Amino acid sequence: MKKVLIANRGEIACRIIRSCRDLAIPTVAVYSEVDKDAMHVALADESQAIGPAPARESYLRMSAILDAARRSGADAIHPGYGFLAENERFARSVIDAGMTWIGPRPETIAAMGDKDHARRLAEAAGVPVLPGSGRFVQGGTQDGTSAIDKAAETVGFPLLVKATGGGGGIGMQRVDEPSQLAKAVASTQALAERAFGDGTVYLERYVPKARHLEIQLFGMGDGRVVHFFERECTIQRRFQKIIEESPAPGLAPDILDAMTRAATKLAAQERYGGAGTVEFVFDDEAKRFYFLEMNTRIQVEHPVTEMTTGHDLVALQLRWARGDDLSALTQERIQRCGHAIECRLYAENPSRNFLPAPGALNVLEFPAARIDCRVDTGVRAGDAITQFYDPLIAKICGSGTDRNRAIANTIEILAATRVEGLTTNLRFLVAVLRDPAFAAGEMDTRFVDTHKARLLLRMMEAAAG
Repeated sequence: MKKVLIANRGEIACRIIRSCRDLAIPTVAVYSEVDKDAMHVALADESQAIGPAPARESYLRMSAILDAARRSGADAIHPGYGFLAENERFARSVIDAGMTWIGPRPETIAAMGDKDHARRLAEAAGVPVLPGSGRFVQGGTQDGTSAIDKAAETVGFPLLVKATGGGGGIGMQRVDEPSQLAKAVASTQALAERAFGDGTVYLERYVPKARHLEIQLFGMGDGRVVHFFERECTIQRRFQKIIEESPAPGLAPDILDAMTRAATKLAAQERYGGAGTVEFVFDDEAKRFYFLEMNTRIQVEHPVTEMTTGHDLVALQLRWARGDDLSALTQERIQRCGHAIECRLYAENPSRNFLPAPGALNVLEFPAARIDCRVDTGVRAGDAITQFYDPLIAKICGSGTDRNRAIANTIEILAATRVEGLTTNLRFLVAVLRDPAFAAGEMDTRFVDTHKARLLLRMMEAAAG
């Protein structure tokens, strides 16, 4: 591996560059017109333009990225997360071009990217799955609609309408009664078609008292798989995570053991290669877990795992892809210490249902470096958060010897962070961390909606005071 092109932008591109530097691997950044002066471009050893600002004309254009790799002489491509990271066709194109794809085999991406197919693979591996349906195509006939109605009766209400492809909660809708089903299916199909080019959907039982837990895995491609423990990703808005932590508070050791065994068994069955994450819905009342999906890429929230285990997951991706001997990476050698929390700082307005709030970063200051603090960002003061991409400003992490210390440290870090020029969720994150229910570990995926009025009030009081 002589040179790595990073087929991404922003925070994750900067993150990959850091690991490449540690391994003495030169990097190539790609950029759209609006990103020509971006931080990831400045950090990379060289850069290549790939098109106009809209992602479909730049970061989602496979041919433009492959051409950039050829022009630069890159012999490997790291996709990061989002964009083309879980696109099986892109992975095949990279390999067919004679380059190294830094990720799982295209066949694995295809198998796990299809949520309906992934559920069946999980069942074959003996992993519990929630009651659900098969797929339904976009623009189905009346017979198709009737089939959806019948499937919904079998699955039971409340249920979720979910896109078969894609991820990140995009398009997902909760349906509480039959009269809401047709509208939810139609809108989810339309959004999925626009976002992923695949308008098929499926139905899945909704768990009212649910937590979102995931297991970080790393496979060697030959059936050997290790795990790096779990992450709690329950604090969400619009089905998308904003706070993650590890370990998961109050999770019984026997349940964690069962989850790690289920996740590693599924990955071993597929001869998984590289970093991946198996996500679970955890029914906090029944104390049972169910397969949700598998992400065949590095996760946004991987820093909390790195902070508690001491392993560089991106470096492991790079080393595995270039054929390094990783035989020393055994389960016994993966230990965890302390507690870490990640907060996603977004340019968004919590008072307006967390709508994106693009604008200029007139001021962006983070606290001085310290051992219990980590900030992953792809922007600097003077940059802008545009309407073209995800409005993430930074991932701010705090750690401690236990959860209480980690919460206190993270609040301190957020309090020392300054952002001016646009609206952010900074004070909202602090309000969540200071909330008694969060401190007690009393949470489910509806936490933000349930406590929103109280959290917004505390956020506004902090702004006024």
